[in-house]
Amino acid sequence: MIETPDWVKHAVFYQVFPDRFARSPRLQHPRGIRFEPWGSPPTPHGFQGGDLLGVVDRLDYLEQLGVNALYLNPVFASASNHRYHTYDYYQVDPLLGGNEALRELLEEAHRRQMRVVLDGVFNHASRGFWAFHHILETGGKSPYLDWFRIRDWPLRPYHSNARRPANYDAWWNLPALPKFNVRNPGVRDYLLGVARHWIEFGIDGWRLDVPQEIRDARFWRSVRRVVKEADPEAYLCGEIWEEAPRWLAGDRFDGLMNYVFCWAALSFFGADSLRSGYRKRHLRLKPLRGAGFSRVVRRMASLYDWEATLAQLNLLGSHDMARPLWILGGDRSALRLAVLFQMTMPGAPCIYYGDEIGLSAGDDPHCRQAFPWHEPSSWDSGLLGFYRRAVALRRSHEVLRVGSFEELGRGRSWYAFRRRLGAREAAVVLNAGRGRIRLELPATFSRGFRTLWPAPEENGAGGPAGRSLGLEVPPRQARVLLAGGGRT
Repeated sequence: MIETPDWVKHAVFYQVFPDRFARSPRLQHPRGIRFEPWGSPPTPHGFQGGDLLGVVDRLDYLEQLGVNALYLNPVFASASNHRYHTYDYYQVDPLLGGNEALRELLEEAHRRQMRVVLDGVFNHASRGFWAFHHILETGGKSPYLDWFRIRDWPLRPYHSNARRPANYDAWWNLPALPKFNVRNPGVRDYLLGVARHWIEFGIDGWRLDVPQEIRDARFWRSVRRVVKEADPEAYLCGEIWEEAPRWLAGDRFDGLMNYVFCWAALSFFGADSLRSGYRKRHLRLKPLRGAGFSRVVRRMASLYDWEATLAQLNLLGSHDMARPLWILGGDRSALRLAVLFQMTMPGAPCIYYGDEIGLSAGDDPHCRQAFPWHEPSSWDSGLLGFYRRAVALRRSHEVLRVGSFEELGRGRSWYAFRRRLGAREAAVVLNAGRGRIRLELPATFSRGFRTLWPAPEENGAGGPAGRSLGLEVPPRQARVLLAGGGRT
């Protein structure tokens, strides 16, 4: 029997890239430290000084947005602004405020009933990781030699290229990222200890980086075991960009970063505005019409056990891709429809920081820009209001979070589905086309319904029982109706 954390099914996540989200004046760095000016054009290696106390300082904003779970990109000590180059897995980076700042964030978030999930990078470390540094200093005599896979000597940790790549296993042959040898029992013990330690510290789960790079199912089963022993309700989410049923069979992860959801939603709602020149591995971005969209959505809803489907992390953007608004060619109506789809589908929605105020930029590093707290006039306040209403819609109605899924119909540029939970039934109709559409909803709606979107209305009158309900939806608009069972 597959079980996933119940809280995830009711969560709306917000992804934070710590260096670029918010600086706190409360964090006092040692004298002499210099950051790039906040809001500078993002660079691959520059630090702009965001920190975890900055996240704490902005929890009011996040609470007003309606999110109740945070996913943070890596926070452990590292010599990179994204911190996927870890050199100390037991120390939060001092530039982020150290372990004390994480403690404060957890306490303040939990006080507000917000969960916090961290990014776990267990496939590779960095040149500065203590065991690899030991090898660099002592060569073949290091006791930690078998923690990595060394092919010949002397090591080339910096001076490597396509003709002379790193002579040890490294992620994508990048010498800065030596891969762990997880078959070494000491490495396994170390990484499992890290996984358990931070759960016991108080985090609510892990997002696991590039898990397919570790081709060892027993290792991932062990990760699940130690994490769930520490907290049975901890969330385990894998960064896998494709369909991956074997990973959600109940013995490894609870959910995946649902990039299938991402590319399908952007391709359908933005079919007429997608940037034709943007290419990203595993993102099948191309104009998608109703029949093709329907196939993808129905497969998403049926591919995994329902428990796993409800624990998927449904995203429209992340630190590893261009901003959705940029991909959509600036088409805000397409983004709004995609967001409403995200907030009414099975699975936990995840908002990438700044998407809600209209940040728009191409691929890394541009998609990792600083949040413009200093320039509120640059915010798209209308879009922010839309996000707040869409999040509130989901959080106000349990049927939209855990109700069953069924397609109601589709056309070339529109899609309709319903969610059911007991006596409650919600119908969602999204019109991505340029013309008005009319469709018939099931007879249950003819006996009385409430309009939840675009504005809540009490209009419960219906026609004769057994008759279907005709519904019209204007172009580039959506309707959400609720029938049978009151207000929740």
